[in-house]
Amino acid sequence: MAALGVAGLLFGRRALFLVRLVRAGKPLDRSDDIAGRVRNEAVIVLGQRKLFQRLVPGAMHALIFWGFLVLFPTIAMALLGAIDRDWTIPWLGSQGWFMLLVDVFVLAVLAGVVAAVWIRKVVRPARFHGSRLREADFILVLIALVVLTLLGWHATRIAAGLSEWPAQWSFLSNAISHRVGGGARVLERVFVWAHVLVVLGFLAYLPHSKHLHIVTAAVNVFFGRTRRRGRLEPLRFDLPDDELRFGAATVGDLTWKEMVDTVSCTECGRCQDVCPAYATGKVLSPKLLIMGIRDQLLAEGPALLAGGDLSPIVGNGVPEQSVWDCVTCGACVHECPVSIEHVDHIVDLRRNLVMLESSFPQESESMLRDVERVGNPWGKPQGDRAQWAEELGVRVIDEGEPAPEILYWVGCAAAYDERARQAAESTVKLLQAAGVDFAILGAREACTGDPARRIGNEYVFQSYAEQNVATLNGAGVTKIVASCPHCLNTLGNEYGDFGGAYEVMHHTQLLADLLREGRLEPVPGEAKITYHDSCYLARHNDVRDEPRQLVAAVGEPVEMPRNRERTFCCGAGGAHMWMEERGSPINEERVREAVETGAETLAVACPFCTVMLDDGVRSLGKQLRVVDVSTLLAESLEQRDPA
Repeated sequence: MAALGVAGLLFGRRALFLVRLVRAGKPLDRSDDIAGRVRNEAVIVLGQRKLFQRLVPGAMHALIFWGFLVLFPTIAMALLGAIDRDWTIPWLGSQGWFMLLVDVFVLAVLAGVVAAVWIRKVVRPARFHGSRLREADFILVLIALVVLTLLGWHATRIAAGLSEWPAQWSFLSNAISHRVGGGARVLERVFVWAHVLVVLGFLAYLPHSKHLHIVTAAVNVFFGRTRRRGRLEPLRFDLPDDELRFGAATVGDLTWKEMVDTVSCTECGRCQDVCPAYATGKVLSPKLLIMGIRDQLLAEGPALLAGGDLSPIVGNGVPEQSVWDCVTCGACVHECPVSIEHVDHIVDLRRNLVMLESSFPQESESMLRDVERVGNPWGKPQGDRAQWAEELGVRVIDEGEPAPEILYWVGCAAAYDERARQAAESTVKLLQAAGVDFAILGAREACTGDPARRIGNEYVFQSYAEQNVATLNGAGVTKIVASCPHCLNTLGNEYGDFGGAYEVMHHTQLLADLLREGRLEPVPGEAKITYHDSCYLARHNDVRDEPRQLVAAVGEPVEMPRNRERTFCCGAGGAHMWMEERGSPINEERVREAVETGAETLAVACPFCTVMLDDGVRSLGKQLRVVDVSTLLAESLEQRDPA
């Protein structure tokens, strides 16, 4: 009882500190979609779905996790048995089938431990760089000791004739019991107390270790995003001055979810392994960023709770350059087995730097100025927005005119960049050919604010969100089609926070519908085409099949190794279209992958991807055409009807 009391006290004191710390976090509402949250607990936590994205490490972790779920009742049995060898859990302690499961899962846990040692010590994947492997090794030793002492206790209990269950059910423990000589009753006491002390030691150590995720992971998954994954949490500017929050300067500015994020990190490095910035030699590692914030949070937690001084996160726990390296592609979030929201952390750090410190990459200054001054990051006049559409006879909605069935949201890139404009022209021709009732806003369309928001200027973003929502609502718009995935994400996932409730779809989704309905009839081709999934389309908004249907209708699709929700970024996200890139260019990395497929054409469905990948092809001197899928479809239709 004394050992249990000491372990409970050590665990409880640390747990109370962590609970108080999280309660001190800034408010955040994650009370919606309870059904989705319960489903995530079943699929991500119990089913280990994200871990099985990598089969061998996933199986290793699942064996250990599922094993301890089954073995959990044996801890209570051991505690009771240590006090009195005749005590056990009523009914369950005498069930042979349960003891059979115990032996099976003891083997499963041991197999998982062996696999973990092999991965860490033999394979040694690069994703573990920066992780605290010595602590991980110590945890593996504790896990092995837990199951080995349990096995020894059961074996000696059978040898001493003390087992309440039919011994033959425990195939492993029973086999070992035959090897136990004299003194079985003494050894039974040794093993049960060894098992109890290891378990209690683990309990006391757990909240002080990186394996705190054993307790917090399920909580973090439950409160992770279930809908609108591409959405960022808005800041509130209508609060009293003492409640205003401009991102995160210190650990005291973190939301409670961000705090739970940090203490849930397993240091597995899966996020680091898929990060395009890290893969191309940048400072950023999503794993090290979360670890740095966690270490600072735990170190300064007492000062935070006492109302003391706190140091800035950037420059201490997190290098400033890593904050600007992020392309907000979300690969880290998708890969994370415990639902850490890395992008939210990074954008919150940017918000503080931009809005309070006026600190941001110098080359992005003109973009921010142009968005704020003229409503687009290209710095072009608003009156020029619809010039490209005049010869095509596109209807422009004036104030007071009835809304069309579909509003085509052109976006700044297609309005002002010649390479991106081709997709808008092709989309318009296809919609006209299919007889779709659509129109554009022309000069009344402004930047959605996405570049400003992703770089950290939340105030400018919200100004444009409110302006655009007022325009759309005033025009009676209910259904929007966008060619730009960034516009799609902002209009569909983020404008709802500002009163804009619209049905928003990507142009590839609408074109695929028209194709299925027979309203568009392209001519099949034989050219090899590889399709690049835009991060904001495939990962943030789950649009993956429709672009491929269009590609398959006009050519022979070939896939790049990194595709669909596990795509590799073009390098433009997070306002990087207007930032200078350090290290190896991300777009060139992606172009090399496309070239290796042997395709003649690199199909895209995003104006940013069009520009970035075309630049990558030119800088590498490759022979590869970069073109939007809508243009491929329009060209195919022209072959059928040259007129």
